[in-house]
Amino acid sequence: VQLQASGGGLMQAGGSLRLSCAASGNILSINAMAWYRQPPGKEREMLAYFISGGRTDYAGSVKGRFTVSSDATKNTVYLQMNNLEPEDTAVYYCKAPLAGLTLQSGSYSTDEYWGQGTQVTVSS
Repeated sequence: VQLQASGGGLMQAGGSLRLSCAASGNILSINAMAWYRQPPGKEREMLAYFISGGRTDYAGSVKGRFTVSSDATKNTVYLQMNNLEPEDTAVYYCKAPLAGLTLQSGSYSTDEYWGQGTQVTVSS
């Protein structure tokens, strides 16, 4: 199982980016996925999570600006980031929690998996 995060880059404040987290390997479907970020010199924080069926929730710092969605046909979860602020500068990670993936065997994943991180830099 691998999670591939992509879509980061350099953006001016007020702009938008869409991050992708593609799950590959012995995967049948994504049941749950969370997005985290780690600003320079700070702790990693959870921003948002997605549960299959459409349930989502967000940290207060991004609610109303960031949106999680998924494409089940691609086993990919997205993080749409609008109205970006310099404070959003960080490395962004996706994480599939325990049982967050359904494997080809039909069983749930018994480990958590992290994507490799993608850098988002927002200039003022």
